Amino acid sequence: MPAHALIAAAKTLRETLHPLRFAPPVEYVYQPLDYAWAPHEIYLRRFGSSKKRVVFVGMNPGPFGMTQTGVPFGEIAAVSDWMGINEPVGKPEREHPKRRVLGFDCPNSEVSGRRLWGLFAQRFGKAEAFFQDHFVANYCPLVFLEDSGRNRTPDKLPAAETAAMETACDAHLCAAIAALQPEWVIGVGAFAEARALRAKDTMHGTFQLGRILHPSPASPAANRDWAGAATQQLVKLGVWQ
Repeated sequence: MPAHALIAAAKTLRETLHPLRFAPPVEYVYQPLDYAWAPHEIYLRRFGSSKKRVVFVGMNPGPFGMTQTGVPFGEIAAVSDWMGINEPVGKPEREHPKRRVLGFDCPNSEVSGRRLWGLFAQRFGKAEAFFQDHFVANYCPLVFLEDSGRNRTPDKLPAAETAAMETACDAHLCAAIAALQPEWVIGVGAFAEARALRAKDTMHGTFQLGRILHPSPASPAANRDWAGAATQQLVKLGVWQ
């Protein structure tokens, strides 16, 4: 059953990443696969129980998404109301005073997640209809925070620091793809697409590769009808009709 393989792979990734340390300007590292394991496991078990035609891959957790809910792009309303997941969430080992983990009580909205899951909800209606053929994963489950509380994404970290992390994340992505056996792997943004390409090369994969615009509000293009642009990209690729 794919869900069992996904859960085992996530546990391996969690344990492999746990001892890694990162230099300034990174001051805090959150590991949602640890303190938010309960909702993450339910997500994998409930929605990763069958092979998928399409797997979307994101980069790493946003501060008000997976950081709070344990679910990739985990906008709280989407996870709680649409997916029906609402589990107790603990705390990271060291918590930034400006970036508290409040779990499903967090009042902030994850814009990227709101856009991504909002598109899927609009197109497919019920979560079960989307997950019948689709799945969403993250390449790296770690959250990197600077002393100011600013989020620092993995692509901004020096290569020497990320080598061990990327080895573990590459292995996990390959394991997830092997479990779900998709026809398509879609990178949400260029970074994720590049890591999916690496997985394809490693696995000599037969799946097709594509990319959609990242829904981050930091991207001017994403702020101009992201849902329309992403849909158009998926239709052009032949992923959606």
